[in-house]
This record gives sequence, C-alpha cells and structure tokens, in this order.
Amino acid sequence: MHSPLEFTTHAKTMMHERMIQVDWVVNTVGSPDIVEEKHQDESHYMKQIPEKDMSVLRVIVNPTTTPPKVITVFFDRRVKL
Repeated sequence: MHSPLEFTTHAKTMMHERMIQVDWVVNTVGSPDIVEEKHQDESHYMKQIPEKDMSVLRVIVNPTTTPPKVITVFFDRRVKL
C-alpha cells in the first residue's frame, strides 16, 4: 500500500514495536474521529481501531511538510471516544 504520508525513523520504529499497521495510521489521518491542533506544525489525529478492541490510535503529524510527516504514533489509553 502506497502511503500519502512520510514517516520519521522514530515513527517507523514505534509502529514496528507497537504492532501498528500503516493502513491504520493512514486511515486515522485521512478520516479521524478527533483532530487536535497543537501548534502550527503539529496536529494530533485520533481514531478508534476496531481490530484493537476500539483502542484510540493517536497519530502526531507535521502537516506543514509535503507530504505530511508522521512524527510518532501510539495507542492513547487516556482518550475515550
């Protein structure tokens, strides 16, 4: 699957360690349940992932780059949707 996103080395490592699939990240950014604009160069996209018992995936992205760059990604246990 070709991704419309760029991934930092850190993001790739975290996805591997946390067993987070690329398509979950792409779907979260493309069709989020919630978006938090933290700074001009930092947006947080969140979406429930049915394959992970509806856990909330948080994807932190720099939207000012082309393509947008995923900084990190994790399941956020603090967020309930």
